Amino acid sequence: MTSEHQIQQQVTTVGQALDFTAAALQRSDAFFGHGTDNAWDEAVQMVLAVAELPLDADDAVLPRHFGESELRRLNDLLQGRIDHRIPLPYLLGRAWFAGLEFLCDERAIIPRSPIAELIEQDFRPWYSGPKPSRLLDLCCGGGCIGLAAAWYSPDLAVDLVDIDPDALALAQENTAHMGLASRVRSYQSDGFSNLGGARYDIIVSNPPYVDAADLATMPAEYQAEPQLALGSGTDGLHLTRTILAHAQQYLKPEGLLLVEVGNSWEALEKTYADVPFTWLEFEHGGHGVFALTAKELQSYSASFAG
Repeated sequence: MTSEHQIQQQVTTVGQALDFTAAALQRSDAFFGHGTDNAWDEAVQMVLAVAELPLDADDAVLPRHFGESELRRLNDLLQGRIDHRIPLPYLLGRAWFAGLEFLCDERAIIPRSPIAELIEQDFRPWYSGPKPSRLLDLCCGGGCIGLAAAWYSPDLAVDLVDIDPDALALAQENTAHMGLASRVRSYQSDGFSNLGGARYDIIVSNPPYVDAADLATMPAEYQAEPQLALGSGTDGLHLTRTILAHAQQYLKPEGLLLVEVGNSWEALEKTYADVPFTWLEFEHGGHGVFALTAKELQSYSASFAG
């Protein structure tokens, strides 16, 4: 790891800080998978955060002076990121999802779902019912999916549900941070168990879906996240099976279920070979998200109950 003294010798401007940080990250064993996929993009986030500049800052900021206090802060972040392999959003205490800023810490996984694209498109064309009035974010973690949906749809009421009280506390902090408490409620629940007779237009879930083999070999950065929010049995489908078995009774007749299963999509297809899952494609990357309508869930209820 490069010392703070060496940083001070080389860095006096924002542009130099960017170059130095990107090079340090590139030389390291850091894994990029929590909002960025390369050293340069992560360096941009890190340096702009330290300099208290907006993420959309242009080249005009490159000559800006990078002071001693900023150098110390940058050094601390690089040590946490490179030496301890802590994901950058945890170090910064914030993450971006669907163009929005969220509070982020070790109580919940870091937002990174491709479902963000669906939110910005009002879930069209996959949701084809009347204008949705109620959405459930099941396994909400820090609440990013449900809160983003509420932000972009001012008439939408959202329920955030998670089994983990720590994750739910972060979701509640994000709800207050975004000024959405009037339309967003939070429930601690093991799946649907505490939801009573609620019915939703859309149920969206990014549940734990990492299988045991992948969980054991994930890069160090993922070990910093709550394992409860990642692993889901030998094949990664433990919780997804529960969702498929019970979602239909919580959906309105024209409702839609959207679930992210990531790399476990192949196991899901093998487990339910007769079910015509609709696999969504994303312009900005991502995979393993399926859609099923309430009618499809009803039609294949025998398969899901087995």
